[in-house]
Parts: sequence; structure tokens; C-alpha cells
Amino acid sequence: MDDRFSKLRSFLWPIHRHELSKFVPMLLLFFLISFNYHILKILKDTLIITAPNSGAEVIPFLKVWAILPSAILLTFLFTKLSSKFNREKIFYVMISIFLVFFAIFIFVLNPNAGLYQLDSMSDYLSLHMPHGFKGMIAIVRYWHFSLFYIMAEAWSTIMLSLLLWIFVVDVLSINEAKRYYAFFGTSRNFAGIVSGLLGEYLADKALSNQGAVTGIGKFFGCHTVWDQTLFIFISVILVCGILIMGLYRYMHVAIYPQRYLMGSDIQNKGKQKISFRESVMYAFKSKYVLYIALIVLCYNILINFSEVLWKSQMKELYPTSSEYTAYTSKITYLTGIIAATSSFFISGNLIRRLGWKFTAMVTPIVLLLTGLGFFYFLFLKNHSLSSNLAITFLGISPLALAVFFGSLQNIFSRALKYTIFDDTKEMAFIPLTPQEKLKGKSVIDGIGSRLGKSGSSLMMQILLMVFASPIGASPYIFVIFILTVPVWIMAINRVSKTFEEKANVKEEKLETETTYS
Repeated sequence: MDDRFSKLRSFLWPIHRHELSKFVPMLLLFFLISFNYHILKILKDTLIITAPNSGAEVIPFLKVWAILPSAILLTFLFTKLSSKFNREKIFYVMISIFLVFFAIFIFVLNPNAGLYQLDSMSDYLSLHMPHGFKGMIAIVRYWHFSLFYIMAEAWSTIMLSLLLWIFVVDVLSINEAKRYYAFFGTSRNFAGIVSGLLGEYLADKALSNQGAVTGIGKFFGCHTVWDQTLFIFISVILVCGILIMGLYRYMHVAIYPQRYLMGSDIQNKGKQKISFRESVMYAFKSKYVLYIALIVLCYNILINFSEVLWKSQMKELYPTSSEYTAYTSKITYLTGIIAATSSFFISGNLIRRLGWKFTAMVTPIVLLLTGLGFFYFLFLKNHSLSSNLAITFLGISPLALAVFFGSLQNIFSRALKYTIFDDTKEMAFIPLTPQEKLKGKSVIDGIGSRLGKSGSSLMMQILLMVFASPIGASPYIFVIFILTVPVWIMAINRVSKTFEEKANVKEEKLETETTYS
């Protein structure tokens, strides 16, 4: 706790007045980038899962054969750009790639989807490939939706996890991080609330068929009310992207005009000559970074396995695009409410009062408990179907119960991801040197998280080929889920010891420099 604050002030608002000029713009930056992330998260699943002849089975195939290669490609591009441009310019290049794609998607690809879908090839593959390859065939049939899914996932990896947090860990001290991070989480999760409410409103409007396609919608190629709703979503994303670039530029001009002087790269003016190979090798050689990567890997394995099962049940309960969007939007803003409350009242105070290790342990423990609840009701539903029993609770069907408890598990796992998990993970990078931060984060956030999802997706694909459906493979998924948690806890213990040592050394060095300056 900062002794310059009262106990109440330290708990609710540990921010100095002179810090507001840099603190508030950072909050806005977190809100805008997170707002786009949440909107894209709602849309990417809706488009590909609710398409005809598609379903949740497509997700494991996408994450192995599309998401992982694209994550490696974008990380490679980032390391190449680092040797040619400073970090500010890299930010503009990367966000421009996203905005250009989303503009092409909504103005060109989606309005003319009938011209681009590979129906003939997909029908041929359906006749000659096993049923377990249904997800792969859907990727081919709806390749434009698959591209959208890839870019939506990449926004999370590149813009939110990598570029935004590289900026934050560059300019903040450990003391500032302990006080700021909870509010960054609140801003990020408030964005989830707003995006979820917007998504539910637009989806409900489409479901009720209020208003036909407007003249502007027809002009931009909207054929249905859902097309018009999608157009509004993407337009909001593009506007937010432009605001993000303006705000990021303002912070570099008015607050951090010489950010490139940070990180001992004064002579290169922010350019850092690192290779993709060097970054990967560094992650393997540094046990500290390797254990951070293992923490990220375990989280993504757990969440990916449970999400595929949960989304397969959601598709069964909410088969249309508008229904699916309305429900996922509701999940998004409920997650935002819980996460915002957690980040404001719990996350920062846990780190400041109980330490990094205790706070980092919260996520795997809660995921284990909520996961057990989800699998219990999933197995109960399967037992009900196989034994022809009519299991209901207050008139709720087994399918609805499975979706409800799966939603509960997803809400808590995501709420913790957006607060406690991200805060502790990002804080672990602060004691590293700027060069080590860049190498470590580019590999962990660029590839590590996707490797966890892709690795679990590859295992899911094998299970789908054997059992034909996610539900059939659920007992084996449960075993993997249970075995992953102890590995995660072991990695937290290893990181904690080194983190405390590095953090103490860095703080002592900073105090010495301040004393003699």
C-alpha cells in the first residue's frame, strides 16, 4: 500500500492528481482496443458457427490450420518491423492492416458472398471425406468467414495482448503498475459491458424485424436485416480504429514524446534489431520466460477445450445468427460486469496486499471449480439423452442447463482472464530488460497463446475423427482438463520465486538512481 494514501483512498483510488494526464488517456486506449476486441469476439463465432452446414466443430480446425500459422506470420512480421521502425510506427502499420481488411470484408466480401463461396468443392469434399472432417469442409466453404475469424483472433493477439501491453510495460514502473492495472482492467471490462449491450440491442432488433433494410444498407450491399446489423458492427469497429490511432499519436506527442529513448536503444531511435529466431530461442533458454509461457499455454488449453463443448451446445439451443449473437452479447456484458467489479475491487488490491503468487493462483483454482460444474451438467445431459430420462430443473431442459452452466464457466473464466490473469502475467514482464520484454512478449503473446489453443485444437481434431462430435469426446476432454491444472500451479510457483527476486533488484536500483540524481 502507498503510505501517501489513506486506507480508503488506497483501496478505491490510489492515483495521484499529477498522474491523471497520462492515466486517463491510457484508460481510453484500453477501452477502445478492448471494445473492438469484444465486438469481434461476438461476430467471429456467430458468422462461422451459425452458417449452414457448419458448427462448433469448425473451431479446432481453424485454430490449428489457420490461427496458428497466421499468428506465426504476424509475429514474424512484427520482429521484422522492429528492425525497421520504432514501436509507435509499428503500431500504425499493424492496426492499418486490420482496418483495411475489415473495410474490404464489409464493403466487398460479405455483400458478394454468393460469388466467393466454394460450394462445389465443399460438396465434393463432403461426399469423399469422413464426417469428422466437417469442420475443415466448413472452413473451405466459408473461407471469407474463416478469414474474418483469423483477423478477429489476431486483433486479440497483436493489438490487445502484444502492442498495447508493450506500450504499457515500457512506460510504467512496478509501483505504477500495481496501482494502475486494476483500473486498466476495469476500463477493458467496461468496454465488454458496452459492446455486449450494443450487440444484444442490434441482434434483438434484427430478430424482431424492426425496420427493413434501409437505403444506406441497400447501397452498401445489405440484403437482409442481419447483413445491415453486421454492417453497423463493422462500421463501429472502423471508427474506433481511427480513434485509437489518434489517441495513440496524442500520447506520443504530448506525454511520451521520447519513448524511443527508453529501452537502451537511443542510437537506433526505437528500432530494435531482433530476429524471429532470436525471440524463439530466448524463450526456450530463459526458464523464467518459459514458465510464463507455460502459464499462458495452460490457460488456453483449459479454455479452448471447454469452449468447443459449450459452443456446440449453444449452436443446438440458438441455431440462427441473430439468436446466437443476442445470447453471446448477453454473455459478453455479464462477463464485463463481473470482470469490471473484480478488477476495481479485487484484482489490484489482491496484488498489492497478498502478493503476485496468491493472486496468480486464483485463476486456475476458479477455472477448476467452474469447469467441474460445467462437465457435471454436460454429463448429466448426455446421460439423460442416452437413458431417455426427462431430467429437468424448474422446467428447464437438460440442454438449457448444460448451456447455462457452460455460460457460467465461460463468464468466470473470461472475467478472470481480463483481470487477475492478465494483470499478473503482464506484471511478470516488468522486471525484464526492454530487449527481453520485446523478445519474450512477441513469442508468448504472438505464438504461445495460439500454440495452446492450436495444440488443444489438434487433440480435439483427433478426438473428433474418432468420436465424430465434441460431445462424444467429452470424457477424454475432462481428463485433459483435470491434468492441466497441476502443471499450471507448478509454473506459477516457479515464476513467483524469480519474479520477487527480479522485482526487488529493479526497485532497489531505481531507488539508488533516484537518491543520487
